[in-house]
Amino acid sequence: MRAAAAALLGLAALPATAEVPRLPDGAVLTVARDGGAVAAGPAGTDGVPRLDLPGVARTEAWRLPGEGTTAALMADLAAQLAAAGFGVVLDCDTRACGGFDFRYGLPVTPEPDMHVNLGDFRYLTAADGDRAVGLLVSRGAAALHVEVTRIAPPDATDGREPEPVPVPSAAASGPAEPAAPAGAAPVSDPVARLVADGHVPLDDLVFETGAAALAGGEAASLAALAGFLAANPAARVTLVGHTDGEGTLAANIALSRRRAEAVAAVLVGRFGADPARVAAEGAGWLAPRASNATPEGRARNRRVEAVLTAGP
Repeated sequence: MRAAAAALLGLAALPATAEVPRLPDGAVLTVARDGGAVAAGPAGTDGVPRLDLPGVARTEAWRLPGEGTTAALMADLAAQLAAAGFGVVLDCDTRACGGFDFRYGLPVTPEPDMHVNLGDFRYLTAADGDRAVGLLVSRGAAALHVEVTRIAPPDATDGREPEPVPVPSAAASGPAEPAAPAGAAPVSDPVARLVADGHVPLDDLVFETGAAALAGGEAASLAALAGFLAANPAARVTLVGHTDGEGTLAANIALSRRRAEAVAAVLVGRFGADPARVAAEGAGWLAPRASNATPEGRARNRRVEAVLTAGP
């Protein structure tokens, strides 16, 4: 079966090291879980193709505080895999991967354990016979975030006990990515955050449970966003709606899309943004930024984010 899988990928079945790639010093493990999927190609009309290999999948999410770029970190991780005999199956960045469709076409670890910046992420799939590694690297406001998914045969340890994976305490994890509470004052400079992070939550826009219409207010963030678009003709944004955890996924994806469309209508109709440069999508409750177990958490999750899909 190893030879068949290697032939399918056009790769030689070389010895693999279960521990690669290793994250740089200072990386903090946020979650380790069974399961996961590895992409075999960019997002297409039928979703994200997945690497079909027999074996056991294991996923880890890591946070690397400080400066750094997704390109540099991915280059280091890719070099480790190449040195261990893995061959590249997929290597893409944000747009080439498929952007929003790629991110939500895979079972990525949700916030806050894994943060994905829809304006700056990279993905790599590497395989060695019946072993494969999928790497998702993204840049947050204060850290790099990495998700590592490994697929290996059940006997990959060759009878050896696997090394224990330490799970840090919340105190050791460091501060989470900043997020303003729902109903709070508008982000002081949403445009600066949009350009720096590739996305920004529009926290001055408030939605009630189950409702698509805005609850009112000055919508200062939309005024700032419209001004940014007017000053940067090459810029494009996608408004991504999010819901709390009440109800089914299908219903919430539809609701979150309607919320994004409602915000887009205000951005275009009230503030004069070019409709050709504003898109709307819905993620439902797939990317919470707070627990849905409390009213406060559900309120924070009912939001729309602006994602920069083409730079100024």
